[in-house]
Amino acid sequence: MNTKILFLSGREVNYIRNRVLYNALKINFDVTVSNNSEKNIVFRSLNGIYEAILNNPHYDIIFAGFYGQLIALALSKFQTKPIILDAYVSTYETLCEDRKLFRGKSFLGRLFFLLDKISISNSRIVLTDTIANMEYLAKVFNISRDKFRVIYVGCDEDLFFPRTINDNYSSRCEVFYYGSFLPLQGIDIIIQAANLLKSHNDIHFTIGGYCLDFNSILEIAKKFKLDNIDFVGWIPFDKLPIYIAKSDICLGGHFSTIPKARRVISTKTYQFIAMRKPTIVGDNIATRELFINKEHVYAVEMGNPYALANAIEELSKDQKLKDYIAENGYLFFKERLTIKSIAADIFMLIKSI
Repeated sequence: MNTKILFLSGREVNYIRNRVLYNALKINFDVTVSNNSEKNIVFRSLNGIYEAILNNPHYDIIFAGFYGQLIALALSKFQTKPIILDAYVSTYETLCEDRKLFRGKSFLGRLFFLLDKISISNSRIVLTDTIANMEYLAKVFNISRDKFRVIYVGCDEDLFFPRTINDNYSSRCEVFYYGSFLPLQGIDIIIQAANLLKSHNDIHFTIGGYCLDFNSILEIAKKFKLDNIDFVGWIPFDKLPIYIAKSDICLGGHFSTIPKARRVISTKTYQFIAMRKPTIVGDNIATRELFINKEHVYAVEMGNPYALANAIEELSKDQKLKDYIAENGYLFFKERLTIKSIAADIFMLIKSI
């Protein structure tokens, strides 16, 4: 009999991480996804919890996708079916260590810590996006590594695949980056690198994205009097492949020295290599656990705009190296990081339950 899985998540199913996991699960299992239109993470989680309790006899496993800690915590108390939790983001780390919205030892800080710890402890299997993040969660919350499995992020291959845009006739080297400009992404490093390259008329940056503090980012560029950057604002998700296809070099990041940035591989990195683009990333332990420098990606010292500028300049001048990294990164993606590959990994871990 085919295993029946109920897929619940605090964020929408179309969120990048959830979309990949859901599509991977559907390949081998009978998956029911929560029909939940709530936008608020808490309300969406509560609706999912109610649905799971209501339909308890009709599934074998609960898959708590991102953001799933509230779901996993509640359902571990109210039902007995095994839970797989995708601990893609730690509540405690994000709010207390990364964004520093709360002190770790404050009441809310301790509450977020317990939410992560109990939801992870009570789940049968816990997924992380890198070995480095697995090591972090196991150490911080004092949980056995045997509970964790690593499933890399991947991307939606129906959207991100190699393509040619016919109107790209520019002779200059186009460098592309997009993001939400969170501190860990290191947009300041990118702007400083652009400043170091502003005398190179053959190199141009296109930067997509938006944040509440967007004007301050524009002010930095104005201070440097940069005319080699176009800030194009927020790019709809389905339009990203157009910008990627038009680029010659993509910046995957992350480039800051924030501790969290050292343990992750950005989602955009998978998208870029899936489209056969030479991608510059931060040289961290997560990058090194998966990729080989100057073969799959070009890794640079994090927090160092000079290293980033040098990498961009080198790739802009070395077509052979640029093509080599683009092709090998793409082949590696097709071998290890497709949804079919992720589906095979998930199949094995679910069959072990």
